[in-house]
Amino acid sequence: MNDLAGLIEPLVALRRDIHAHPELGFVEHRTAARIAEVLRAAGIEVHEGIGGTGLVGVIRAGDGTRRLGLRADMDALPIHEQTNLPWQSTVPGCFHGCGHDGHVAMLLGAAQALARDPQFSGTLHLIFQPAEEGQGGARQMIEEGLFERFPCDRVYALHNWPGLPAGTISTRPGPIMGAADKYRITVTGKGGHAAIPQDTPDAILAAASLVQQLNTIVSRDVPPSAFAVLSVTEIAGGHAHNVLPAEVMVGGTVRTFDPMVQDRIEERMRQMLRGIEASFEVQTGLDYDRYYPATINDADAAADALAVAGLVGHAELAPEPAATSEDFSFMLQQRPGAYIWLGQGRGDNPPPLHNPHYDFNDEVLELGMRLHMALARHWLRD
Repeated sequence: MNDLAGLIEPLVALRRDIHAHPELGFVEHRTAARIAEVLRAAGIEVHEGIGGTGLVGVIRAGDGTRRLGLRADMDALPIHEQTNLPWQSTVPGCFHGCGHDGHVAMLLGAAQALARDPQFSGTLHLIFQPAEEGQGGARQMIEEGLFERFPCDRVYALHNWPGLPAGTISTRPGPIMGAADKYRITVTGKGGHAAIPQDTPDAILAAASLVQQLNTIVSRDVPPSAFAVLSVTEIAGGHAHNVLPAEVMVGGTVRTFDPMVQDRIEERMRQMLRGIEASFEVQTGLDYDRYYPATINDADAAADALAVAGLVGHAELAPEPAATSEDFSFMLQQRPGAYIWLGQGRGDNPPPLHNPHYDFNDEVLELGMRLHMALARHWLRD
C-alpha cells in the first residue's frame, strides 16, 4: 500500500496556490495561515508567531528522547514572473523563483504522513521559516528562542536544485554554501565643471581605478587553494555630461567559505581605499556587511543524510560547495545537521533558481516528502 496515497494531488494544488499568492520575507501571513491550517487538520500541535511569521509544528510519538528539526523556508522573491503558467503569480513583482513553495509543500506532506503513521519514537519539530532571501529569518527565529522552546539534537533542511537531475539527492560534509557579504563604497570628491578637471578631484576616475583594483583581490591576495568570489555589481554617479559628480557609489558582493579568507578580503579592500584616497585626493567610505555565514554541514549528519537518501532515491556526494548562500547557516551554528540538495532538473537547460522562468518541479514532490520522512524515522528510531 502506498503510504502517501491521497496526499500528492492535494499537495500539488496547495503548492500551486502558494505559488500564485507569493509573499516576501516577514509578511508571509497568508502562507503561514495555510500551513497552520493543514497542520491542525492533521492533528499536529502548532506554534505561531516565531520570528514574525514563522511557525513550528510538533509531532510526538513513543517515549524516545531524541529531537529532530526539519526546516522549510516560505518566502518569495521580488522578481516579476515570466512563466505564463496557469498558477503563475498574481502579485506583480513578487514570485516564488526559488521554490520555497515546493519546500513548504514537501514538508507539509511529510508531516501529514508522519502524523498518520509516525513509525518513530521521539519528537519531530517542523520548522517553517520566514525571510530566507537575504533577511535572516532563521536568525530571528533563533533569537526569539526557537531551539530553547523546540530543542533539536539535529536539524536538516532540503532545497531543490535545478542543476541536478530530478531524483538525485546530494550533500557533503563541511562547507556546502558560501558566506555572503555585501559592500557599498562611497567615493567623494568635490564636484565641478567637466571642462576644468584640474580643479576638481575626480570621483568617477577614482571609482574606475578602484573597480580594477577590487578585481585583483581574489587573484592576488587569496591562496589558490581557497575559494572566494568578489564581484562588483553596482556603480552609480553623475547626472550630466558637463559635470564631474561629487560622489560615486560602488557596490557588490563577496563569497567565501573560510573566515580567515573573509577577513583578508575585507582588510585588503580597506587598504585599497586608503590608496585611492591618497592617489586621487578623494574621501572614501565602506559599509561592509557579513550578512550570512557559510553553511557548514556536520560530517555525521551529512553521512546519515546520504545513507538515508539512498533508500528513497539516487544519492551522490556533492563534489564541491556552491558559492550561493543560505541562512540555514545560522541554525547549523547552533545545532549539528546538514543542508541537502534535491535535484529537480528536467530537460537539457532547466531555468536556474532566481530566474523569471523558473518553476518548482512537482514531479519531485513525493521524493522530497519521502526524504523528510526517512530522515525523521532514521534519527528518531527506537
